[in-house]
Amino acid sequence: MRATSRPRVLLSEGSSLTAREILGVLGPAGVGVEVLSPEAWPLARFSRWCRAVHRSPIPSSDPAGYLRAVDALMRTGRFAALLPSHEQAWLFAAGRHLLPHANPPVADIAAFDRVQSKVAFARTLDGLGLPQPAWRTVSTLDDISALGFPVWLKSAYSTAGRGVIHVHDKAESEAAWIRLHRHGDLMIQAEAPGRYAQVQGVFDHGRLIGSAASELLTSGAGGSAAARISVSHPEAFDAIRTLGTALAWHGGLTLDYLHVGGHPLFIECNPRMIEPGNAAAAGVSLPALLMALADGGRLPRRPLIARPGIRTRSTMAIALGAAERAGTRRAVLCAVANAVARRPPLNQSREVLTPLLRDPAGIIPVGAVMGGLLADPRRVGRFAGRSVAEYSVTPGAIMQVRLPPGC
Repeated sequence: MRATSRPRVLLSEGSSLTAREILGVLGPAGVGVEVLSPEAWPLARFSRWCRAVHRSPIPSSDPAGYLRAVDALMRTGRFAALLPSHEQAWLFAAGRHLLPHANPPVADIAAFDRVQSKVAFARTLDGLGLPQPAWRTVSTLDDISALGFPVWLKSAYSTAGRGVIHVHDKAESEAAWIRLHRHGDLMIQAEAPGRYAQVQGVFDHGRLIGSAASELLTSGAGGSAAARISVSHPEAFDAIRTLGTALAWHGGLTLDYLHVGGHPLFIECNPRMIEPGNAAAAGVSLPALLMALADGGRLPRRPLIARPGIRTRSTMAIALGAAERAGTRRAVLCAVANAVARRPPLNQSREVLTPLLRDPAGIIPVGAVMGGLLADPRRVGRFAGRSVAEYSVTPGAIMQVRLPPGC
């Protein structure tokens, strides 16, 4: 990494849990972190490690204006790196020509085309011989029953689990069809046994330079992993290396999978880095590797692999998950009490989202979320929905900034 007294980076947004965890990884390492945000008070602002919030257009509704705002900040020369903390990675790839003063660590848009869509990702896995549950595209309501029930109905493009519905019978398939069929291509995927896990990698033009895998301990809103334990799954590491090499991938890449005994079936791709707290606690700073890619820093000769057995938790996300599942104050309070007391399976876990002893300003969003959930646990959708609107990117936004073929 370039020698400097205090390197400074710009995050593509500040509302996601990933952005918040990046602060917790880079801030204590002496990196000054600033964020872009359409709103004045994103989640990241409530941290001692957030140096500034720069207002920007909403990426999904004004992608060109957002990219102009990004480039204007990078043109100042104040930042060593521009890091995508959510779906703006896709936007940076499509609109790279609008970022002449930035070098975001993202793959070419042609590589994104093979994994950003759930349908394209499934086809890519088949082409590489990587394991996944049975799947097929859906054109009509009757197609949903082609693999039997239960089945997962998935919209090709969605984020935070909002375009994925678990369908158990014919009646539920009709309701799911009504909800999703206007949102573009659909696919179904068979259920698979096993525990939910994720494997992440950071690549330097197809060469894996760092990787980490973790398994869910406690779920948050939308089935996300609100608490994790790092794991050693060689088959998952081999698979992400195979995919990244085939795509000549550059930057962060994440695969979701179900496993029995470490044998994965892949179900989702996030073509970016996701919440990096567990990986950092297990010895691999994914944000630091992305910084090195962006500013021409020193890269490891051999891939850094996170050590297994490290438990981390995000107490605020645990509260949101309890509210979504049970919808009661008692469930929220019990979930938070178990997290704070580090009762199994959270024993020996480390807080990575809002570590209040090291970052006291985090008490503000924790208090706001807890107060809202205890007043009405059903408000969980409002908290999650507002954040998703701030950081999501749509196919329409990509088409607005993408160069036509041949340009």
